[in-house]
Amino acid sequence: MSHIDTICVQGGYHPGNGEPRQVPIIQSTTFKYDTSEDMGKLFDLEAEGYFYSRLQNPTCDHAAAKICEMEGGATAMLTSSGQAANFYAVFNIATCGDHVVASSSIYGGTYNLFAVTMKKMGVEFTFVAPNCTDEELEAAFRPNTKAVFGETIANPALTVLDIEKFAAAAHRHGVPLIVDNTFATPVLCRPFQWGADIVTHSTTKYMDGHASAIGGCIVDSGNFDWMAHAEKFPGLCTPDDSYHGITYATRFGKGAYITKATAQLMRDFGSTPSPQSAFLLNLGLESLHVRMQRHCENAQAVAEHLQNHEKIAWVRYSGLEGDPYHAQAVKYLPNGSCGVVSFGVKGGRAAAETFMKHLKLGAIATHVADARTCCLHPASSTHRQMNDQELIAAGVSADLVRLSVGLESKEDLIADIDQALAAL
Repeated sequence: MSHIDTICVQGGYHPGNGEPRQVPIIQSTTFKYDTSEDMGKLFDLEAEGYFYSRLQNPTCDHAAAKICEMEGGATAMLTSSGQAANFYAVFNIATCGDHVVASSSIYGGTYNLFAVTMKKMGVEFTFVAPNCTDEELEAAFRPNTKAVFGETIANPALTVLDIEKFAAAAHRHGVPLIVDNTFATPVLCRPFQWGADIVTHSTTKYMDGHASAIGGCIVDSGNFDWMAHAEKFPGLCTPDDSYHGITYATRFGKGAYITKATAQLMRDFGSTPSPQSAFLLNLGLESLHVRMQRHCENAQAVAEHLQNHEKIAWVRYSGLEGDPYHAQAVKYLPNGSCGVVSFGVKGGRAAAETFMKHLKLGAIATHVADARTCCLHPASSTHRQMNDQELIAAGVSADLVRLSVGLESKEDLIADIDQALAAL
């Protein structure tokens, strides 16, 4: 299978003769073995299989395999949330005393994870503007830099990452580029094709698509040569004493990065998705290619309408020809710019809150990117930990409204927006 539509429907799970047509929910914490020797091989990473669902579970692995195939990766793993996915993706290769370069235009929760929580763990981040010059990007690197991080489409600023530029800079310094592809999904963009090395997702969003289950995913392209930069990545390129001296990069090849993340981080931190959540995720994935097309169509119509409305101060949607990131969207997102539109209501913060209060179809919710339209005022919710300067750097002004356009009739959505604006 090569076309994304077919992979969405049939990837990741291939039942044999007389086996369940649907992915089975293996709702079990543990797995039985006949001998201690059989189980011991699993603990020594000498055999494939399952022994405890905190590390791996068959239902979860089927969903991970589908996402891996969709992204064109080598290996993948699910996590309990997108936050866990981003934490694991970075902490798997950057620990105390290390440094990471990141785009400043990222989700507020991720920014807080990096700038506050991981800083306490000894990992320091330098944030650069997504539209920074090559010189500014180059200046951000240090001898102890271990990775570069960005979002394909930033939440909620909707900036579009120049993946090739950030990948080239990362590779010049012998480190991988990690891209959070949540808003684009592999239906709209496959970052590995543009030089990214590792992709993360909050599967809670479009992949699930129905606000049913929180989850995350990490996909490794298998393309980054860890041993070529062994001095930078001792965790992958030197023996792991907790597994009898295994060196992941030499033992597992293209599977080294995900094997280490599973065997070490999932073992120790346990951000495990439930089999039921993985089952629901797989159901969402089966219709992702169809839903993304409708999300993009509706969002484009809403963005164009808002752009011409007298009570709207500005609109950010890379599908609009006048958008600052339109050229990069044409390059990286030729089939659509996701279903999220950000805009400012004339009158600032107070007017934005009044507008949201009068919406009937669009619900005020922390969530984003599902079948039903919802909206949020990030400055007072997801990004409220940021000061004004940090908000500006992240592309989140105090008047910004994030509208996640759902699958309803675009005519009904536009009518709802108009009646809410009329209340101002």
